Amino acid sequence: MKEFLRVIKFILFSISAGLIEIGSFSLLNELCNLPYWPCYLIALVLSVVWNFTLNRNFTFKSASNIKVAMIKVFIYYLIFTPVTTILGDYLVEKLLWNEYLVTGLNMVLNLVTEFLYQRYFVFKDSIDTKNK
Repeated sequence: MKEFLRVIKFILFSISAGLIEIGSFSLLNELCNLPYWPCYLIALVLSVVWNFTLNRNFTFKSASNIKVAMIKVFIYYLIFTPVTTILGDYLVEKLLWNEYLVTGLNMVLNLVTEFLYQRYFVFKDSIDTKNK
């Protein structure tokens, strides 16, 4: 039951990060007339900072070294960000997919892979250590 609640918290915090991401993406996409990739990249960075902070403190309740945890998350995004930025740009600019569909697919992919990565790598040994 505790793990189920952890998943629910992660999803809810990720939804809030998703709102930040889609909101900032929409503003940049609609008002700045930029190509897909900078809109997506800026929006992703904003949502990552928000999501990491909330999940570290409230979902995983980790007292681990914040710098180490951030470096581990940074490594995840060193792979995730270029792959989704390049693929997203290709789908939108070359295959003419809808930019909101592509962003939504990236967000779902991010939700699933980031939970697994944070749960089983970033915070694996420090879950529920914050208030001990």
